[in-house]
Formats: sequence, structure tokens, C-alpha cells
Amino acid sequence: MNPLAEDLDHMLAHTWGLWEELRGQRIFITGGTGFFGCWLLESFLWANGRLQLGAEAVVLTRDPAAFRERVPHLASHPAVRLHQGDIADFSFPDGTFSYAIHAASELNVAQLHGPADSVDRALQGVRRVLELARQNGVRKLLMTSSGAVYGPAAPVGALRREEEDGAVLPSEARWAYAETKRRAEHLFTQASNPPGLETKIARGFAFIGPYLQLDAHLAAGNFLRDVLRGVPLTLQSSGNAVRSYLHGADLALWLWTILFRGAPGRAFNVGSDVPVAIAELARKVASEGEPPVPVNVLGRSTPGEAVDFYVPDIRRARAELGLDVFIPLDEAIRRTLRWHRLEVRI
Repeated sequence: MNPLAEDLDHMLAHTWGLWEELRGQRIFITGGTGFFGCWLLESFLWANGRLQLGAEAVVLTRDPAAFRERVPHLASHPAVRLHQGDIADFSFPDGTFSYAIHAASELNVAQLHGPADSVDRALQGVRRVLELARQNGVRKLLMTSSGAVYGPAAPVGALRREEEDGAVLPSEARWAYAETKRRAEHLFTQASNPPGLETKIARGFAFIGPYLQLDAHLAAGNFLRDVLRGVPLTLQSSGNAVRSYLHGADLALWLWTILFRGAPGRAFNVGSDVPVAIAELARKVASEGEPPVPVNVLGRSTPGEAVDFYVPDIRRARAELGLDVFIPLDEAIRRTLRWHRLEVRI
């Protein structure tokens, strides 16, 4: 049995009426090896099989062999074709595509090259994807952006809204990712002006679920890793920073809904609007250990300390697309840990 069956049935139940337009069509996906990409492929294949759509996904990857080793059930599926190339200069596959999703992340590129160069290469990739869309007949094109485009943290309780004018980004190298996403959004928005190509933007916040990296600098992933290993969770900070977490199954159904139904040139926040302090997140994850593990908070808050608050306003997605946070955080944590235990990934 597919360990993601419950999550994928949930995704399909909320997107059932959207898939018909993909029947017999092809979709091009960049970033198919990451968290977003794996959820997109899992959900695409689930819908493709259940609804007998006869659709095909062509996935751009720098290293097909590594992808096949990591997720062989996705890479070897007959409805998936891997296309080798780098996002900045990949060759265009043969044939036409009705849809495309640009989900490639610039994070790995930044590590390989450098902040300034990573911005240039990532924007080359955006232009390359837009050119593919124009040449290969794409009608609907989705780009995954980031809530980082809003700039430095907002005051506590201030949800980030799509209508905000972007704050001036600091000059430090760590803001290169946000700068890249801002410029990429501008390119995508401008591409919606000629008729025939609809571009949509999904601004991602924080997520939890199967395929989340456990060894990256992500609090949720690190907490999950330690609980699976049965060791205490240790926070070097006070744990007062506030985030919100959307499960991968909800992420997938949000992305497909935005691609199929989102208004052209429109940006949508993608995430949960239910805030949780990092220390509280640690306690929630720790309580799901077998057995539960302790949480050690080593940092201390100080009077007047600014709290890092990063939570989206999702009223636009609710009102225009009927989207919501369907899987609560506690259940999202349980499902994620259950998948890891079934997959024996630790």
C-alpha cells in the first residue's frame, strides 16, 4: 500500500473537478526533486491513475541518476519522463506542453555559486522557462515564489498580505534569495500581458510533511529528525519566533488549484495562517515520539525583544479559490512521523 494514500486521497477529494483539462495533455515541471516537486509528482500520478487521464509529466533535473536513486517509484513511472539539464540553459524537450510549473529553488544554486551569481543564474532560468512556455504552447504556467519577497519580519500578529508593497530588502547576502524571487515574479507578471499564456504565482511560507528535509536548517525538519532518533530536542534560541505550517498534501492541492483556476498574473500566499511559536512546535513534535522526548530550551527571551513573526494572510486564496488549511498542525505532525516510520528513512 502507498504510505501516502490517505494524503493523496485527501488531495484528490479537494481537486476532483479540476483535472479534466489535463486529460491527454503534457506538463513540464522544474524542481521536481525537492519538497514541492515530489508532492507535485505524487499528486499528479495519483490523479492521473485514479482518473485515467493519460497525461505525461516531463521533469527537468540536473542529475537523473540521483533522482532515480532517491525516489525510484516517481522517476521510473511510465507517466514521468526525466529531462536532463540545468535550469539556466536546458534544451527544450520535443513536443508541446499545455501546462508548466516552475518549482526549481535557487537555494542549492546559491550554495554552489554565490549570492550575486545565483541571482543571475536563477533569473536566466526564469527566462528560459518563459521561453519554453512561448515556444511549446503552454497555456497555464505556475511559478513557486516565497513569502521572503515581503522582506524583514512584520510586527507580531501582522499577517503578510499580497497587497503589500515590498519593503526595501537588506543588502546582506542572505537576502539574495528574496531578491531573486521578487525579480522572478516581475518577469512572470509581465509575461501575462500577451494573450494565450496565463502565469500564476504561489508565494510559499513554511511547510511540514513527507519529503521535508530533515538535515537542513529548518526547525520542523530538525525536530522531526531528532524525535525519530529518540533524542531530546534542543533549542539554542528562546523559541519565541513564530511560524505556521501547511502539510504537503494541502500544499499540493493548493498548487494545482492555483495553476488551474488562479487568475492570470495573480499572486497567492500559500501556507497556514495559524501561528505557532517554535518552542511550542518543538513540544508538539516531541510529544509524538515513541516514547515522547524532552525539549530543552537553552536561550532566554529579554524584555522588549523583537519577535520574528512570519505568517501569511490567506484570505485571497480562501475567497477566490476556496482553499483552506484542511489538515491541522497536530495531525500534520502525526502523518509526517507515520510516513517516516513506514518508510524507515531514519
